Amino acid sequence: MNPRALGAVVALVALTPLVIGAGLTPSTDGHGTHTQMGLPSCSWVVAFERPCPTCGMTTAVTRAANGDLLGSFLTQPAGAIFAVLAAAAFWCGLHGMIGGAYSVRLAGGLFKGRVWWAIGGILLAAWAYKMVTFGGAP
Repeated sequence: MNPRALGAVVALVALTPLVIGAGLTPSTDGHGTHTQMGLPSCSWVVAFERPCPTCGMTTAVTRAANGDLLGSFLTQPAGAIFAVLAAAAFWCGLHGMIGGAYSVRLAGGLFKGRVWWAIGGILLAAWAYKMVTFGGAP
């Protein structure tokens, strides 16, 4: 794929959750912000009154997109990391789109073996954190 086209795709995909998050109001409960987009309440929270593995991700991205990085991290650490990585991917994609750099294609090579284990570990640790800090169903 042409590096400029690839950069444009990466920039657009990375920017999308940040733009959506910027248009939402973060839930004060630390989860449930996704319902502002017309999505149903989390069935895991309703059924078990415990957070699901991605509980608070939308709220964390929304906080980050609105400039509250600390609040984002305290809400859901993995969501905060995702938001920061999405912002970095946007700028890298924009660089690739404008300059035709192959950096976007090279960055894709980072997602091999151990990186996936690290991502899984971060998600599990963030879920454990959310279990401890969870305030219950809204």
